[in-house]
Amino acid sequence: MKLLWFRSGSVLVALVACSLLAPALRARDHSADDVRLQLADLLLREERFTEAIEVFEGVRTASTGRARWQATSGLVRALLQTGEFRRARTEAAGLAEAQPTSGAALAMYGDALWVGGLFEEAEGQYRVAATLAPAEGRARAGLARALAARNLLDDALTEARAAVALDGRQAEYHHTLGFVLERLRRYDDAAASLRNYLNLLPSKERSQRALWTTQQVRFLESFGQAVPLKVDPAREAATHSMPFRLVRDKIVVRGKVNGREMDLVMDTGSELTVVSQRTAQRLGIYPVVYTLAAGVGKVGIRGLQLGRMDTLEVGTLKVQNVPTLIKNPPLRDLPTQEVESFSPLALGFSVQIDYQRRWLTMGKALPAETYQVELPLRHHRLAMVRGQVNGDTPVHFVVDTGGEVISVSRSTVETLQVTPPRRIALRVYGTSGWDPDAFLLPGVDLAFDSIQMSKHPVVVLNLDAPSVLLGFDLGGIIGHKFLSRYDVGIDLKRSVLGLRAHGTR
Repeated sequence: MKLLWFRSGSVLVALVACSLLAPALRARDHSADDVRLQLADLLLREERFTEAIEVFEGVRTASTGRARWQATSGLVRALLQTGEFRRARTEAAGLAEAQPTSGAALAMYGDALWVGGLFEEAEGQYRVAATLAPAEGRARAGLARALAARNLLDDALTEARAAVALDGRQAEYHHTLGFVLERLRRYDDAAASLRNYLNLLPSKERSQRALWTTQQVRFLESFGQAVPLKVDPAREAATHSMPFRLVRDKIVVRGKVNGREMDLVMDTGSELTVVSQRTAQRLGIYPVVYTLAAGVGKVGIRGLQLGRMDTLEVGTLKVQNVPTLIKNPPLRDLPTQEVESFSPLALGFSVQIDYQRRWLTMGKALPAETYQVELPLRHHRLAMVRGQVNGDTPVHFVVDTGGEVISVSRSTVETLQVTPPRRIALRVYGTSGWDPDAFLLPGVDLAFDSIQMSKHPVVVLNLDAPSVLLGFDLGGIIGHKFLSRYDVGIDLKRSVLGLRAHGTR
């Protein structure tokens, strides 16, 4: 898994505001719990999540009925913001069980499932919630994310717009709408939605979310009249095939960046086209803004530059105005130089990989193939498929042609409650440097549909930083050593990963 980029008053003031509100609230026969709940909501909006959790917990412990339900709901929202995904899911499940016909409770449970990486279950909750309560904005926004992950972008846009229309005061709904519009390459409209999101954020002058979202808006608006990811219609409708080389277990093709020929790594584990600082300077790829990026390694989240490539050519495919991540400042003390890479998925193209023949095919619609296994694909910034770990733990794995082995996250291992007989330390480096905590975990059972891998060793990595930027708990990565056993098809149009053993065509 490679680089992801960022998408995205004081407690005293809150206390004074609540004290001024208290007489009026009492006059309307509201209990003291109402005041405390308003305080907790203010703390939550102020991004004082720890204090908000304490207040919500206090109200829940001391109250019953409506106040208890509201406190638990607020607690779930706060836990989702602090990355306590498992606890949030437990609390939200209790809400949904207690109120099985409440659209609000089911939508909240959907959010908790989503951040836990359980996308199918989350979509199911959103659909039930939207059926029970069509006016529940949280359900409609969640459904928009779920549909976008299955590349049903027009349907996702309908749901995102519905969420905003139902409650235009909810900042997150505008962010979801902006995300979908960006996927549709409507950058001006996406920037407008993100500006609405910014305007609804509290304390936007000092909020980190506001700072980096402002950078994202500037980047989207920098395209002006230039069409992002522009492809000539004839080339967009065609398929593009070419040979590739395997270099250190990475797929390498010859391509051109701004007319200059060079080697490019095809890396489906990266969200954007990526170039080194030296290449950017040499080829006139100028930075527009700084952004946050995350990958495997000790550095975790790092600030990098975001710019625009004039042209990217791979085989007969030529793409103009390509969003590009520039690795500046570069990392030091890595065993190899940082390389230039692209992902067909980031360009909007599906891909077939014939590892035996060393042959690559890209297209909006792929040639018809029959695969032995087809796994449902979720494409939320990165392409992921679901697997089972040790029989009953569902985990979503990034499909990463630029990676090497099968790995799982530390949080997955914690969920499994596995204690390795001995900790076999590994020296692993990624795009965010060395991972000092990486180790080999033997004896893990893995399953991807009918593909069973018994007592298989996996690498345990710290994927906390990528999880933060993705917005959900990332479970693991499947890389070259797994993928290269098969003829591979990553089909965005059908939302499937197809796998076929070599020689069984």
